[in-house]
Amino acid sequence: MLLRPAITALVCLLSLTSVIFIARLYRRDNASSTKWVPTFRSHKNSVACANDLDWLQPLELTYPIKFARREIIVNPAPEVERLSVTKFDPDGPLFPDFQSVDLSDSFQVKLEHCQDPLVLDIPHRSTRPVDAAHILFGISTTLARLDESIPFLLRWLPNTRAKLFVIAIKDDDVPEGSKDRFRPADSKDMSDLQERMRKLGLDVTIVHPLSKHDWFSQRYFSLVRVMYENKQPTTQWISLIDDDTFFLSMPSLVEMLSEFDPRQQYYVGGLSEDWWSVARYGLMGFGGAGVFVSIALAEVVNAKYEDCQERSHTSAGDIRLRECISWHTRTKLTNILDLHQIDIQNDLSGIYESGHQMLSLHHWKEGGGPDKKGYPLHRMHLVADICGDCFLQRWQFGDDMLLVNGFSITSYPHGGIKQLDLEKMEETWDLPSVVDGSLNENGVDHSLGPTRPKLKLGEEKIQYRLLDSTLVAEGAVRQVYFRAGVAGGDDSVLELLWRNQDDTGTKSNPDPQRHRKRLGF
Repeated sequence: MLLRPAITALVCLLSLTSVIFIARLYRRDNASSTKWVPTFRSHKNSVACANDLDWLQPLELTYPIKFARREIIVNPAPEVERLSVTKFDPDGPLFPDFQSVDLSDSFQVKLEHCQDPLVLDIPHRSTRPVDAAHILFGISTTLARLDESIPFLLRWLPNTRAKLFVIAIKDDDVPEGSKDRFRPADSKDMSDLQERMRKLGLDVTIVHPLSKHDWFSQRYFSLVRVMYENKQPTTQWISLIDDDTFFLSMPSLVEMLSEFDPRQQYYVGGLSEDWWSVARYGLMGFGGAGVFVSIALAEVVNAKYEDCQERSHTSAGDIRLRECISWHTRTKLTNILDLHQIDIQNDLSGIYESGHQMLSLHHWKEGGGPDKKGYPLHRMHLVADICGDCFLQRWQFGDDMLLVNGFSITSYPHGGIKQLDLEKMEETWDLPSVVDGSLNENGVDHSLGPTRPKLKLGEEKIQYRLLDSTLVAEGAVRQVYFRAGVAGGDDSVLELLWRNQDDTGTKSNPDPQRHRKRLGF
């Protein structure tokens, strides 16, 4: 009889040990890049069936269309991290059923299929602008291209205290036989544009080239001198970028640079995704991805400026910078995979839909977008005003739908998403040039790998691409995703209306049962 209490105690101890072991094991596995979370919550206080669709008018759609909408309320939560893909239990679809809508006569339509707003937990991040006063950015471009770039610069640069220096010309169209390499921009036009940009919160200084005989590569390289001579006591980094370099998150960029001591010589950048370009031009920071030179290294480059300008004969400014660094220091490139040059062509869906938390994108002006006129990053990125670093974040709903925030909503018929390894990037782009004898067979393993084969659009993958995004009057962001009709069928439009929960009157009150499930209990 005396053994029974001892046996009971031993069984309880073993059971408790097992629970603790399972919980710890779950936490360790939970650090992976994907995670299932319990059924998503809905919110009852918003109007899910708004019937005024006049906002569709500027999109010039052909009616009738198939239409569905959903409202999303974001809930910043300290315990939430951004994963490669966040998966939700399949307890209902993201959208209600499509409804046929014809707005030819009236934009007032009674929506028959409605769902309550969805509450999404996102990583918590301060809404205050990041302090980037220790970074100087530099661009060499034409005055017209700089003007065109303002809407994109406004997405990441204003109110950060970072300064931008621009070497501007009118164009490179010089008469044959002329010793000049460009036509200078009009000084008054430069002053007017500078004033306009400053009123928008862009701390920009626009200057003429240092020499009227400089080619583009020399003008690009001379940004080092311009920025170094305008450095402040707080300056730690100078950055050379293109007029189509886009930084997705200044807080993340500042965080990345904080890992390096600017008092040491650092050359930070990103390789081209195209192995042929790397094999040809070397291990260098490719300019469009953004190149960052510590102030200690910039001091050396500035001191050797004349020698490097005379000695180099390349037509590329980023190569000229790499040459100067290699001639006068032992500093090598620190390659940052999340700085993207984007030297691959055509459909870039695989990159945008990868779930990677990228720092920069480049060449978004060139083809590949929904209208083959590029990717409207200034509109795509607008949702970041509501949810911070959630741009291009992925959420999976059940076994058949993937939301890539600001880029696409994709349906995978018959639960096909279960057969995909979402940690591998889909090869949607044109394969780059082959390097003879290279083991980098697809030309991108060093940068974008591992990859998976391209799916057949319309069969294995039904993709709705972002058509438009706007900041609406009530302090929310409306996204419109579009898919053209097939074989004469109606076009399809999906609306997502993103709101910060502070605008809905709701308070953060995490479901304790849901929290326990996340911890594995």
